[in-house]
Amino acid sequence: MDERRTVKVSKYLSKHLRHQPERIGLTLDEGGWVEIDTLIAAAAAHGFRFTREEMDHVVAANDKKRFAVEGTRIRASQGHSIDVDLGLPPATPPPYLYHGTVARSLDAIRAEGLRPMNRHAVHLSADRETATRVGARRGRPVVLSVDAGAMHRDGHVFHVSANGVWLTEAVPPQYLRFPDPH
Repeated sequence: MDERRTVKVSKYLSKHLRHQPERIGLTLDEGGWVEIDTLIAAAAAHGFRFTREEMDHVVAANDKKRFAVEGTRIRASQGHSIDVDLGLPPATPPPYLYHGTVARSLDAIRAEGLRPMNRHAVHLSADRETATRVGARRGRPVVLSVDAGAMHRDGHVFHVSANGVWLTEAVPPQYLRFPDPH
C-alpha cells in the first residue's frame, strides 16, 4: 500500500470515527466503537472502498496510533468532536506535559489558557518532540510547558489514551510556561 493511499484511508477513518459517522450512516456505540465489517460496508456504500487489509495496515502503520482495534471492532483513540466515552480511568500525569501550537495562538492562550475547542479534551504530549510535531501541522511550532503536577495537585483530572496522548478538560493560563521570545 503506497503512502498516498495510506494517508487517504487514515483521513477517511479519522473523519468518520472521530467527527462525522452519520455522514456514512454509522452509529458508534457509547465508547466510540463500530464493527469493522459495518464500517467497510458503509464506506463502500458511500463511494469509498477499502479492504480489511488496507485498514489493518493503516492501524498498524500510523505513528500516532490514532486507531484501536479490539476483536471485530475499531475506534479512534482520541480526538473526537462527537460525544463518546473512551472509558479512560483518571491517571497521574508526569510533572510536566507539553502542548504544540503556533505563535498566532499565543495571545488567546495567555488570556484563556488551553481549551478543547471543537474536541472533548485538551491534548497534551509527554515529550517536547511530539508537541513540536503537533504544532508544526499549523506552521512554525511553539511548545508550551504545562505544569501538570500542580494541576493534578489542584484537583484537575487527567486521562491518558491508548496511544499515549494526555487528555484534560482545560489548562488554565497559570499552569502554562511560555517559551522566552528572545
